[in-house]
Amino acid sequence: MNKKMVKNIGKIVRLTLLITLVIFVGSSSNVVEKNIDNINQNKVIDLSSMARKYQEDVENDLYASVDTFVGSLTGYVANCPLCSGYLACTNEYVVGLPAVYADVDYGNVRVVASSRNLPCGSIIRFDSPRIASQPIVAIVLDRGVLGNSIDLLTESYEDATVNIGRSTITYDVLRSGWTRGA
Repeated sequence: MNKKMVKNIGKIVRLTLLITLVIFVGSSSNVVEKNIDNINQNKVIDLSSMARKYQEDVENDLYASVDTFVGSLTGYVANCPLCSGYLACTNEYVVGLPAVYADVDYGNVRVVASSRNLPCGSIIRFDSPRIASQPIVAIVLDRGVLGNSIDLLTESYEDATVNIGRSTITYDVLRSGWTRGA
């Protein structure tokens, strides 16, 4: 026998062993069939309406952030030396106590002064553990600060200087101006 024949016989033997092994393994394995009833097989999923519903939920979420800024937080009182006694965004609302405003959408919120970067009526949310354990929601009803700074209307001079002081905060704009989606 020549080398070529020996090589071919070797290939045939290996192939035969491989086929025998596959047949043996295939016949000896325990195949378990499970029938699963699919009760949803006749239901249609409308992804477009699901996407529209999700978008509506996002648009209706009062606490979804429209924008985020970093600025300084300070406090001020109603009778500060440069204050007129009225809020710059509405002459009907006299600066006074308590330092909250009853907003139609957000309920009772704190009052802040901002620069013209935020339109009057904008709602913001920020964390300040020095002031409150929960996030503070406030409305822009006054002016008098620069850039992205926020000045929180407080009940007393001591509250403004001692409890608030000056700190850097990140705040979310929840509503830009008086109406949502504006």
